Amino acid sequence: MANIPETMKAAVLEGPNQLVVREVPTPKPGPMEVLLKVEVCACCSTDVALMAKPFAGQPPYGSFIPGHEYAGVVAALGETVDEFKVGDRVAVEAHLGCLRCRNCRLGNYTACLNYGTPKHRANGMTSNGGFAQYVVNNINTVHRIPDHVEFDEAALITNLGCVLYGFETVGGYVAGDHVAVIGPGPLGLISAQVAKVFGAERVYLIGTRASRLSKGSETGADRIINVHEEDPLAVVLKETGGVGADLVIESSGAKDAPMTAIKMAKPMGKILLLGFPHEPVLVDLEDLLMRNKSMLAVRGEGWANVARAVSLLGSRKVSLKPYVTHSFPLEEITTAFKTFVERIGGAVKVIVKSNE
Repeated sequence: MANIPETMKAAVLEGPNQLVVREVPTPKPGPMEVLLKVEVCACCSTDVALMAKPFAGQPPYGSFIPGHEYAGVVAALGETVDEFKVGDRVAVEAHLGCLRCRNCRLGNYTACLNYGTPKHRANGMTSNGGFAQYVVNNINTVHRIPDHVEFDEAALITNLGCVLYGFETVGGYVAGDHVAVIGPGPLGLISAQVAKVFGAERVYLIGTRASRLSKGSETGADRIINVHEEDPLAVVLKETGGVGADLVIESSGAKDAPMTAIKMAKPMGKILLLGFPHEPVLVDLEDLLMRNKSMLAVRGEGWANVARAVSLLGSRKVSLKPYVTHSFPLEEITTAFKTFVERIGGAVKVIVKSNE
C-alpha cells in the first residue's frame, strides 16, 4: 500500500443525523478486494433514512461511514486480485450480499436472505461506505468506467442500475408502450429517460416541482404533468384513449401514489414500485385483480444491471450529467445533505468530493 496514508478523513455517523468528519484508519483490502480512492460520493434518500433510524445490520454509531453511490480510482489490490490494476477508474454498486444463501447463489443478491447479519455486506448500509477518502470494495461490486465518463456522472451509475433492474423485472420490453412515471426525483427522471431510450411511444412524467419536471422534459419525457395544474390520472386516461398506461413507474414514495399507479395502469398493465413509502398504504386490490394488473417491486441494483448501466453511459445512449446539480467538499457534508433534503436551488443529486 505504497503512498497510501495510514489515516484518512471520513464522515462518521456519531448518532441520529450526526455526521462528523474526522480522521480514521485507512482500510486495507482483503484477498478479493480493492482499495478505492474515492473521488465523489452522491447523497441519496436511503442515506437520509438510515442516518435518521439505523437499518438492520448497520454498524454502531461512532464506527459507521455511510455513502453507497460513489466512484473513484483503484489505489491498491488484494493479494488475489488480477481483474483490476492500480489507477483504474471505476464505479461501484452497493450490494454484494452474502454470496452463500440461496438468493445470492441465484443472483438475487439485493434480496440476500442474510441481510442484516454479519454474513451480509452492502457498502454504505451494512458496511462502511464512500463518504471517505478511501473505501474497500469486493471485486464483484466494482466496474471500470470509460475515460469520457466523469466521476460526478459515474457516482449516479447505481441509480441507473436500479432503474434497469426495475425494467428487467417488469419484462424489459417497452417499445411502442405508453409509460407513466410518478415522481421526478433521481430515479423517476432516469426512468423517464431510459423508457424513451428503450423505445416507449410516449412518456408521461408526473410531479409537483416545476424545476424537476423541466429537467425531465430535457431528458426524454414527452408529456409533463404538474399535479398542481392538472389531474394526472385524467390526463393519462384521456391521452391513451381511456385505456391507461402500459407501464406505470412509481418513484415518489408518496403514500397515495401506489393507488394512483393502479388506477393509471391499463387492464393487463404493469406497475413498478421504485419509491419507498415508509408507512402502510391503501391500494385497490379489486382493480388490480379484476383487470389483471401486475404490481412489482425492486430494491437496489440487482441482476448485474450496474454493468449494463456502465455500457449505456459508455455508448452515450444515456446521460446522467443533467441530474448532478450541486457539489460540496467532504468537510461540508452537512450542508450537502441539507441542500439535498430541502432541495435548495433546485437540487436533484448532490455530490460530495472526498479528495479535493
